[in-house]
Amino acid sequence: MPQAPDSYADLTPDFVLDALDEVGLRGDGRLMQLNSYENRVFQIYLEDGRVVVAKFYRPGRWSDEQILEEHAFALELAAAEVPMVPPLDLGGRTLVAIEHEGVRHRFAVSERHAGRSPELDDPEVLRWLGRFIGRLHAVGAQHPFAHRRRLDVATFGEASRALLLEHDVIPDAQRPGWQAMCDAALEAVRSAFDTAGAVRALRLHGDCHPGNLLWRPEEGPHFVDLDDACMGPAVQDLWMLMSGDRESMAGQMRWLLDGYGAFMTFDARELSLIEPLRTLRMVHHSAWIAERWTDPAFPAAFPWFGSGAYWSQQTTQLREQLEAIGEGAIEV
Repeated sequence: MPQAPDSYADLTPDFVLDALDEVGLRGDGRLMQLNSYENRVFQIYLEDGRVVVAKFYRPGRWSDEQILEEHAFALELAAAEVPMVPPLDLGGRTLVAIEHEGVRHRFAVSERHAGRSPELDDPEVLRWLGRFIGRLHAVGAQHPFAHRRRLDVATFGEASRALLLEHDVIPDAQRPGWQAMCDAALEAVRSAFDTAGAVRALRLHGDCHPGNLLWRPEEGPHFVDLDDACMGPAVQDLWMLMSGDRESMAGQMRWLLDGYGAFMTFDARELSLIEPLRTLRMVHHSAWIAERWTDPAFPAAFPWFGSGAYWSQQTTQLREQLEAIGEGAIEV
């Protein structure tokens, strides 16, 4: 397994409260850690009655420039009245760095903004989500990221495959079968992207699954951060809201695009990229777990990772993805 320092070990409640105190946000002593595998996120009650959320970024994951691009995009969306919780201005900056016990911690703070998961079986909710993502993409298309990564076969597929094979992650018995199926699947993904042609890449949320969307009945959807924002095809922010068989997904996509089209034109060629993008996400997800295995939160959350059963299942799912890619685009 890859090795990395236990870089979150010193994020004690006292340290977190002291860090916020240094930027003028004095807590009243109440603090609650929120669910987040990638970063460490805390809900903090302030003496002035406000409640804020502080996100401590995983050391070494993003450069300062990449984080600041995330913040700039969030502020740009908020200024355009796209429902987005932007980072707070902390004395003329949105990103604060503190050195502590040999680790450089960087954090941002935002107002607390709660909500629940959207009801994705409701066509009107899907149409509203389509409008929301269309508005986000209308802003995202105005100019590209300069520093954040691009969602493509090389970054999410080939690099992830290489990481998994270079480290002692896959059991010997499952390794040949997984490698052969991964290679075949990634070749099919490359072919699908080549066939689709030069589809437009724009700034995306990047990880638009239902758990990252918060919904308020009277206000609709909003995002609370853009931690996985990247450059890529528009359909990346749509396909994770679909589920079920091909017929069901086609119906869901029709509702999403009905709303999306009010703000952005959708390139129908991107429908053929849904299953290739799902394949890239599968491979990348396994590499993501492997890369963070020394973080104690990961073995606890993914105890089955590294087992023969897990990698046999991954091989089967890649085979299914290869078949799904071969079926072509869904009919919308």
